[in-house]
Amino acid sequence: MPSSTKVASSLCLCALAYILSELVKPTFIEDYNFGYFTYVSMLVGVIVGWTSMGERVGFGLVPAINNGITGTFSMVASVIFIQSANEMIRLSMRGRYDTLFDALLGIVPIGIDFVVQVSSTALWGTALIGGILAWLIVEAIWNRVH
Repeated sequence: MPSSTKVASSLCLCALAYILSELVKPTFIEDYNFGYFTYVSMLVGVIVGWTSMGERVGFGLVPAINNGITGTFSMVASVIFIQSANEMIRLSMRGRYDTLFDALLGIVPIGIDFVVQVSSTALWGTALIGGILAWLIVEAIWNRVH
């Protein structure tokens, strides 16, 4: 059922996903083709915000901070998994993997490589502060409505 907190959390995580996606892009080589990376990240932000964050609101400040961190990092983990699976499919089309099991296991090192490549203080700090700020906004909206 749609509610103001679900819409607010979806929009906040969508905006945070956009900001984080733009922070990630300079860490790759100059001619890297990102395709729909930003849009997929924003869609994941909307889905995580609607399903995960929109339900857990109204319990106070400390749970709000915890939920903001949890929601943001679940969004980041989902985006990394999706992009790793996409890269695995691209590599499997070039014949890199022998079996389906090898291809599925290939998602893990690709994801680890992505995390290592994009890890920076600016990225993780933005994710942490942005997640807390997003949840505080949602909590304020919940307090205003109720």
